[in-house]
Amino acid sequence: MNSKLTLRLDEDLIRNAKKYAKRAGKSVSKIVADHFEFIRNSRENIADLDDLPATHSLRGVLKNQLVSEADYRNHVENKYL
Repeated sequence: MNSKLTLRLDEDLIRNAKKYAKRAGKSVSKIVADHFEFIRNSRENIADLDDLPATHSLRGVLKNQLVSEADYRNHVENKYL
């Protein structure tokens, strides 16, 4: 049975979540439910949430690469501005 859950979040976070959901072809509710399902099914300690499926596949891609924080900031500015 599905139940309603009210979350109080920053407006920018909500706006970005809706944009992400639209690009992913999912609802924000589905994305949140998937995340909660992952937590429930995780065999690891809840402190190890940095190993989410979305980032797990990227682990090691930048190994031995010279990427600075400035490179990342530049990428984010170009992507979102």
